[in-house]
Amino acid sequence: MKRARAAGASGALAPALFIAQGFTQYIGASLAVVLFALMPATTVAWWRLAVAAAVLLAWRRPFGARVRWSRRDIGHAALFGFFLATMNILFYLAIARIPMGPAVALEFTGPVLVAALAGRGWRDRTAIALAALGVLAIGGLGLDRSEPGVIGGILFALAAGVAWALYIVIGRSLATSRQAAAPNGPTGIDSLALAMAVGALIYLPMAATTMSPALGSWRTFLAVVGVAILSSVFPYAIDQVNFGRLSASAFAILTALLPATSVIVGAIMLSQIPNVFELIGLFFISIAVALTGKRRENSAS
Repeated sequence: MKRARAAGASGALAPALFIAQGFTQYIGASLAVVLFALMPATTVAWWRLAVAAAVLLAWRRPFGARVRWSRRDIGHAALFGFFLATMNILFYLAIARIPMGPAVALEFTGPVLVAALAGRGWRDRTAIALAALGVLAIGGLGLDRSEPGVIGGILFALAAGVAWALYIVIGRSLATSRQAAAPNGPTGIDSLALAMAVGALIYLPMAATTMSPALGSWRTFLAVVGVAILSSVFPYAIDQVNFGRLSASAFAILTALLPATSVIVGAIMLSQIPNVFELIGLFFISIAVALTGKRRENSAS
């Protein structure tokens, strides 16, 4: 009886943690938008990577005696880090130009297409059609493309989706190689720590001349640290807690709530109120995410 109650509590905790993860991730993104007044979006994204890498490296110490890295492990983690960093930077370039809710929805088209193109059934074809309708509703009708930067924001969000798709493909390969590796090989968090460090090093030249405002005051520096903790460290830690606890159907439904979560956070923190076409687009893309959630769960890193 006690064991059954513990299992039930664990099962109930996983969805709550998943939803909390979504809110913290987009609260961090909203905080990043505020920092865009002090630094370019690319620099804020770089600080997020650098701080998260420092925290994860200090936490995991992935190059200690307990972990054995092969050249393949290092190569996969480095490639993973490149696409992770690229995805984050493109997304920040998008939310610097268009509201966060539409940007998140447009970015989700990447993993939807990866999952849908891997299948052949009606579910996958329907997901592609709904994602396309969502993009049309948001980018073609919901956002005013005559406003400065809006077209660029749409393109950056879609490009972030492509980077996310490649991130998933590399993540799947990384997960497969981990399964075949020796027991003392790097864990997922170990690889993630190295990946973030590599991503930060790759994009360091882009941020080198504009990073100093983050060090101008304790308030700004703490905001930068908050972005990294809320948007990277905390969500990935929750992923580890939730690993294996959510069923495929629960994962799909909860993932489909993330675009709506970003709208709620954007409305509260940034006063970004979506119009009817943006809401229609969010609805279409959320349904597409739910339809392909099972396959994406099996391919996520």
